[in-house]
Amino acid sequence: MLSAAGVGAGVLVAASLPPFGWWPLAMVGAAVLVGVLRERPWRRRVLIGLAAGLGMFGPGLWWILDFSGPGYVAATVVEAAIVALATVAVPPGRGRLLAFPGALVLAGAVAGHWPFGGVPLAGIPLGQAAGPLAPAARLGGHLLLTAMVGVAGASLAALAEWARDRRRRARPETAVGALAALAAVVGVAIVGAAAAIGTTRGALRVAAVQGGGERGLRAISVDSEIVLVAQMAATAGVHPPVDLVVWPEDVVDVDGRLAGSDEERRVAEVARATGAVLVAGIIEDVGTDRFRNAAVAWAPDGSQVARYDKVRRVPFGEYIPFRSLVDRVADISAVPRDALEGRGPGILRTPVGPLGVMISYEVFFADRARAAVRAGGQLLLVPTNASSFTTSQVPTQELAAARLRALETGRTVVQAAPTGFTAVVDPRGRVVARSDLGPPAVIEREVTRRGGQTLATRLGDGPATGAAALALVIGAARYLRSKET
Repeated sequence: MLSAAGVGAGVLVAASLPPFGWWPLAMVGAAVLVGVLRERPWRRRVLIGLAAGLGMFGPGLWWILDFSGPGYVAATVVEAAIVALATVAVPPGRGRLLAFPGALVLAGAVAGHWPFGGVPLAGIPLGQAAGPLAPAARLGGHLLLTAMVGVAGASLAALAEWARDRRRRARPETAVGALAALAAVVGVAIVGAAAAIGTTRGALRVAAVQGGGERGLRAISVDSEIVLVAQMAATAGVHPPVDLVVWPEDVVDVDGRLAGSDEERRVAEVARATGAVLVAGIIEDVGTDRFRNAAVAWAPDGSQVARYDKVRRVPFGEYIPFRSLVDRVADISAVPRDALEGRGPGILRTPVGPLGVMISYEVFFADRARAAVRAGGQLLLVPTNASSFTTSQVPTQELAAARLRALETGRTVVQAAPTGFTAVVDPRGRVVARSDLGPPAVIEREVTRRGGQTLATRLGDGPATGAAALALVIGAARYLRSKET
């Protein structure tokens, strides 16, 4: 019964995620989870947490089944285990309601860094990107949103417990405290909405181009020439004058080096024809078993002016950890080569100003957006490729992540994908334009270049994780004191 309640709590959180997007259910799920943890010994708390994690990540990571059944099971169990560790850290008695939000935050922080550098998909913040709490990300980033969901859930659980115990003369201060905590959550969201988002540094006319094509195909089964031709054909629909043209990830696939290649010449011609800076995702072979995934900028005269190589690679998608070992137990033929890891912040210094870049998977990592903004990025670009996914689950979560990055940094985000979603997100996290999945599309908009930093980009994740750890310590101390009295 307890495990069923845990699964139910996790499923409620999963329902808050895109493509469903029922954001209030995350708070309801958190309330169910903290409620069922009441007065449970640590072994029960582990089982409840594991059940909740399975309920959350089972649906949230469903897209992995398109690639590997065993991989889906392994990823779901690992992420669920992180939730189980969080729940066992929550004391069962007094202090539980204070410690619970801290435990959720620390679980989110761990999932963002481990394993294999982190797998932050299906996390609580993505479900809040379209909700009223989202502006708080400008103050404390995605981890603050997790904390707010935890506080709201603990408050709802406290009110439910007070109502249930009222006939037994429950203390009114319990209800008062819970209502005050809910008011604080609302207040933080209001302050976030009113917080500064930097200063305007000018405007750009931007065209994000989607070449279109069939979805659900693996990279190794797609003809790179067809992709490039489709991208060039779609770009013919751009209406000059424009300042910047953004192409998706890996639409230019080169045998060997980009410099001096036929592909380089053809892209340079497109830049000259549009009279704009053109940023395109390129793949370069490095020997027979390595490749580079980069975003390259061409000036309006067709010359290359900047390059950024992707830092956050997709585990089991762009490289295979422990390849020789995994090859003995699984079919890894779909990933025959490993991507080389880039270095440094994602920044392209171009004739239209410094442009921050997060290539595809990197948009799920707040530290990549922070690094780009701290390096001077005035606009954030997300060249991506979600064409290998058969459903809308990953594209919708990716767009939610782009909205969070826009809120956290106070920057416009321009995303381009070969089969969608191609989109423009304004500095307040609003999607002002979005393509459909599949067909070719061109999105043209005037966007602002912005300078300065938000509180979230200045402080990073340190304050949220520190406060979360402190909440756990204080919650544990209150529990231990209650046992002594």
